[in-house]
Amino acid sequence: MNITLSTQASGAGDLIIPIDQTADLSNQLASVAEKLALPVSVLQRDFKADAKEVLVLYRADGSKTYLLGLGTDPQEIDWLRAFRKLFFEQRTKLSEQIGIDLTAFSAGVVEATVLGVRWGGYDLKLYQTDKSAAPVFFSDAGQLTLYINVDQQELAQEALTRAEAIAQTQRQILDLMNAPANYKIPQTLADWAVSSGSQYDYSVTVLDKAELQKQKLGALLSVSQGSDVPPVLIVTEYKPEGITNPLTVGLVGKGVTFDTGGVSIKTSSNMHLMKSDMGGAAAVLGTVEVVAKLKLPIHVVGIVPSTENSTDGRSTKPGDVITAYNGKTIEVIDTDAEGRVILADGLGYMVRNYQPDILIDLATLTGNVIAALGYHAAGLFTQNDELASKLIGASNQTGERLWRLPLWDVYREDIKSDVADLKNFSGKPIAGSISAAKFLEVFSENHPAWAHLDIAGMAFADTEFGSQKNATGFGIRLLIAYLRALIAETY
Repeated sequence: MNITLSTQASGAGDLIIPIDQTADLSNQLASVAEKLALPVSVLQRDFKADAKEVLVLYRADGSKTYLLGLGTDPQEIDWLRAFRKLFFEQRTKLSEQIGIDLTAFSAGVVEATVLGVRWGGYDLKLYQTDKSAAPVFFSDAGQLTLYINVDQQELAQEALTRAEAIAQTQRQILDLMNAPANYKIPQTLADWAVSSGSQYDYSVTVLDKAELQKQKLGALLSVSQGSDVPPVLIVTEYKPEGITNPLTVGLVGKGVTFDTGGVSIKTSSNMHLMKSDMGGAAAVLGTVEVVAKLKLPIHVVGIVPSTENSTDGRSTKPGDVITAYNGKTIEVIDTDAEGRVILADGLGYMVRNYQPDILIDLATLTGNVIAALGYHAAGLFTQNDELASKLIGASNQTGERLWRLPLWDVYREDIKSDVADLKNFSGKPIAGSISAAKFLEVFSENHPAWAHLDIAGMAFADTEFGSQKNATGFGIRLLIAYLRALIAETY
């Protein structure tokens, strides 16, 4: 499917008219009724512009006009979700040519609109053998035209380019996250990164098991001991051309491709969803690729420690003491608290080898953050108020919401060990996301601009694509918005 911009409306194909719910709704509907040669009373009776509301109108030539409700004061995420739902639910009924009338809105809505349309064509049936052919609109023959005002053309083109870059990457990331463990091992993530780096001109280094042993990444190695699948540390780096001393942003993502819990094994009821435990890695890998595609003027390093957390006779056992890359010793209380353990090496490797100006890690880390925030926001932990404000600003813009939780030093008691420098689990059923963040703080080595995002409730969610939870790609749009704001402020 191809997407273009136009300042002149065409009568070909179906037309979608998004409408927000304002005090001026009656006048908006009157204008639409005049264009479509319909009685305004029909539209005012049957369409209220509620969020995701759709009214289908048939024209004399057999084509259709869709009125799409956006609700009151729609934000970027509301546009995305409305178009995603419309295009997913109508995908088999859409004509080959579709136009979207955005002339009543600014160019700022283009990015979310395109992302919603592209995402609406996502197919979760990755391994079904009896899949039908792609709907005609989402085939190579499909044509989408966005109708915009002449004075919005330049901004709209920038937004379209950005949206297409994000959408293409996010689709691959969704496939990676939705892939089961027999189709996705740590080397799979490494291979994806190597291919992406080659295509978009950024460097990728993969540390295999032998190199991990040589460089003494003991925390990552300890989690991998129970699996026949070797671990890797993936290091991706994008350096902008022509920029002297650019800001360096370090991103670290948890890449557990399947999590049984190890010896502290999980219950079976939802273990099949643990193929999603590399949501942090997905966000980091996807963000670096989009930054490289868009050639943003910022130095970004992405590090992904990746492993399975499985169990056999060689597995790390509760009570074992291991040594992380930075030399700190960790008492392993719970082998199912493995994400923070591998992030310890990821953070340590980042700090000691790249000294980033800003350090952010993302991980599907704790069930406690879901207990606190549900499935509507990720937990944000940082001691840096300015960093918190900027990340929350990006989250409010994109709708990938964050909520700040405390990192008070009183919580250090929860990770105090009698036999090692610290322990990986408090043993308490409360404040688990906070004690996990305090654990990670140690391995940030008091970095003044470090933030931890616990995305456990956001990376895998209920969507229209399937009957079970599936990947959301959470974090990519958030981080790109944050980086773009940082660049605008810096340059």
